Amino acid sequence: MSKNKSRDPLLVRDGNDVVFPNNGLLAELCGQFDKNLAYIENSIETSLSRRGNIVTASGDEKELGLEVLDILYKRLNDGKQISVTEIDSILKNQKKFRFSGENFQNFAIKTRKKLVEPRTVSQSKYIQSFGKSELVFGVGPAGTGKTYIAVAMAASRFIEGHVDKIILSRPAVEAGERLGFLPGDMKDKVDPYMQPLYDALNDFFPIKQLTRLIEDKQIEIAPLAFMRGRTLSSAFVVLDEAQNATSMQMKMFLTRLGEGSQMAITGDITQIDLQKGIQSGLKNAEALLRNVEGISFNYFSSQDVVRHKLVSKIIEAYASAADQ
Repeated sequence: MSKNKSRDPLLVRDGNDVVFPNNGLLAELCGQFDKNLAYIENSIETSLSRRGNIVTASGDEKELGLEVLDILYKRLNDGKQISVTEIDSILKNQKKFRFSGENFQNFAIKTRKKLVEPRTVSQSKYIQSFGKSELVFGVGPAGTGKTYIAVAMAASRFIEGHVDKIILSRPAVEAGERLGFLPGDMKDKVDPYMQPLYDALNDFFPIKQLTRLIEDKQIEIAPLAFMRGRTLSSAFVVLDEAQNATSMQMKMFLTRLGEGSQMAITGDITQIDLQKGIQSGLKNAEALLRNVEGISFNYFSSQDVVRHKLVSKIIEAYASAADQ
């Protein structure tokens, strides 16, 4: 086989064949019983066959298949892991790039425990917006990484010394639930609503350090109502589930922004749990602040979902039903 055409320093291309120099990494890329190759084949119009350390592609989307293999192999060569979710995200990114020309840029976020990398073009743009705007909105369905990336950014900014504290908040509103029906004192009643924020922080800080930071009030997790009357200076502030804030609550929260602070507002306007007739603060803020300088709005769709691929299909099905 001729080896004069190189797609990547790691790989050698000849026609529809790609030679992988590291058999161990290739085996990891392909997965047990070549399940990862099968997943790619089932997702796009291509056929991928492996002979030793050579993979041959055919079909209408063979170039896309080879691009995905390149990216996955490079990740493994850099010591990173791959999964079906990762493969699905890469497929979506490459398809979007081919369709729109939007290039995916990997702006990673470094925390104490892990490196958080964008998996979609929208996530990449979302991360970039934190370097340009003091107030960043992330709007879209569940599973698109809106809150996770915002909390990762908060952790990174804190670790690097750009802010003195992290403040995470949510409206204490859930579908059909009210605080008064929960057992225990106020903390016991509130904590279940805040649990997703605790879960995200656990991914970014060692547990002992996280416990100490919470005890020292350098990290605060509190319901939205507790923000009234405060000025939040030198802090990274995240409001999650913002679609369940009323317009007055949203105004109150946004005007807490103090010197040296940055805010991230995340929510899904298709999942509003407010009582009928009460306007969502997220929708109201979107209408009023969309063109204000220094404020960035970022939108996600079912194509940005990085959970199980069925989640994307479920979101699309419900969206389709709502449009009818």
